[in-house]
Amino acid sequence: MNRHGRRVHPPGTRQGAKPDKAHKVHPAPSVDPEPATPNAQSPIRNRQSAIRNPQSAIRWVGGLDGRMELIDQTLLPGEFKVISCRTAEDVWDAIKVLRVRGAPAIGVAAAMGVVVAVQNVPDDEKAVLEAAARAADYLATSRPTAVNLFWALDRMRRTAERCRGSGGRAVKEALLAEATAIRDSDAAMCRAIGDHGQHLVKEGCGVLTHCNAGSLAAAEYGTALAPLYRAQELGRRFRVYVDETRPLLQGARLTMWELMRAGIDCTLICDNMAAAVMRQGKVDLVLVGADRIAANGDTANKIGTYGVAVLARHHGVPLYVAAPSSTFDLRLESGDEIPIEERGAEEVTHGFGRRTAPAGAKVYCPAFDVTPAELIAGIITERGLIQPVDRENIGRVLR
Repeated sequence: MNRHGRRVHPPGTRQGAKPDKAHKVHPAPSVDPEPATPNAQSPIRNRQSAIRNPQSAIRWVGGLDGRMELIDQTLLPGEFKVISCRTAEDVWDAIKVLRVRGAPAIGVAAAMGVVVAVQNVPDDEKAVLEAAARAADYLATSRPTAVNLFWALDRMRRTAERCRGSGGRAVKEALLAEATAIRDSDAAMCRAIGDHGQHLVKEGCGVLTHCNAGSLAAAEYGTALAPLYRAQELGRRFRVYVDETRPLLQGARLTMWELMRAGIDCTLICDNMAAAVMRQGKVDLVLVGADRIAANGDTANKIGTYGVAVLARHHGVPLYVAAPSSTFDLRLESGDEIPIEERGAEEVTHGFGRRTAPAGAKVYCPAFDVTPAELIAGIITERGLIQPVDRENIGRVLR
């Protein structure tokens, strides 16, 4: 029995599971494997990869007079477009309207946004420091839940302060170096998450994922998809069921786009089909990302994750969270303290580009929910696997 008095089924004893049966998968219409880039800029690519490795969502091009580039995720999968952010306002807007999304990528974008904000400020130290501080405060207002945003901005603030007395130009150079380091360390952390989690993806297994926590949500490689990419590199074959993830369809639009380009066997399902595929015995493992993790392991992730976790526990399917150490907020005792962003009603009432609800309908649209630690089999970090998920093990691994 759990703390709510309900019967739970331990991993390995799936309630109602039946032998895996062949299921009819409707193939997607063929798509151009390399969509045109309308702005004629080269696609951002993983420099370590050959053909199959994932896209890199964000990068800095050039030196202090360079630019920040990111994939506009609001246009995928229909259009692949790399855009440049030239002002802090551009970066704030990109984060707010989800041109860039995913906790790690948001942190990288915010750090680069501080650099963008000081680029055209005269090399007067006081002016540069003030511009950096204003930009950090402003960018922090873009989205409230992803802790990586605040973690990255705090690093940029500390960098600026450490350079006080060295001159305006030196402050700018240090900020660019720090933003680049944040991006590069995120890429390394995601690859390490893949290394620590790949053993969970067994030959022939079925994996369900929710939302998008792949390379589009990070600097490279991603979090929840990193074990899949690593398992693929090791030659394992497996299948992935992708929740479409309402209301903005990040699973359908982004995760399917990523996995299909990577050559991974993937099948799109509606969110309300997850229970059925679990009951049919098609899912052996659930992998999800995180936007903020409290000290006790309670995890905020895209709305719907909690429901998936409840279903997984009922069917005896282990659910793992994949997240870098920067996603933990150890100041928060539990998930009850995690601030939950609420999005505009139009994300629910105007799905698929048209009105899908009556005018004047009341709407509740939280962007995230919180999965209690008791429903999480383990948390995969760049420092290792936290299992079981509790305050003591989190402290031990993150020390």
